[in-house]
Amino acid sequence: MATINLLPWREQRREERKKQFFVLLGAVAAFCVLVVFAADQVISAEIATQTARNNFIAQENAKLDVRIKAISDLKARRKQLIARMKIIQDLQGNRPIIGRVFDQMARTLPDGVYYTEVKMVGQNIAISGAAQNNNRVSELMRNLEGSPWLTAPSLSEVKAGSGESEQNNAFQLNVRQTRPQGDGEADGQ
Repeated sequence: MATINLLPWREQRREERKKQFFVLLGAVAAFCVLVVFAADQVISAEIATQTARNNFIAQENAKLDVRIKAISDLKARRKQLIARMKIIQDLQGNRPIIGRVFDQMARTLPDGVYYTEVKMVGQNIAISGAAQNNNRVSELMRNLEGSPWLTAPSLSEVKAGSGESEQNNAFQLNVRQTRPQGDGEADGQ
């Protein structure tokens, strides 16, 4: 005889499949949560690492900025020192020239004329003085023009003075300092 199973085997199978489905669904959900948590941890670690790198770069940039500022200060100081050295070299080079200019001014001074004030600004020399007469002033200008160290004398003022002294004519003239042609290192400069 044939055996007939009257038990609700289809419902049991359905319940078992449902249980398996929910267990599988729970396992997949747990796996997804685990994957999301792991991904979050990895991303957080990468962000922390990159933040540390960025902070390190910012610190190194700050150190480099300090070094760049120090280098800029050193360059400015170097320029100042070079400018000072150039001034000193110019002064050392011009030291004998001033002596020669004063020597020429004394040699070109005719009798009956004297200087009351001499000012030098750059290459221009302003001379104030007194002379017995206008002819002495003219002679002084010719002598200055003939000097190898002085050139282009220009008379700016002559005043006839009144008084008991011999020098009655006050004058002001300008002359320019030059270097004679061929004067150089051989003359002791």
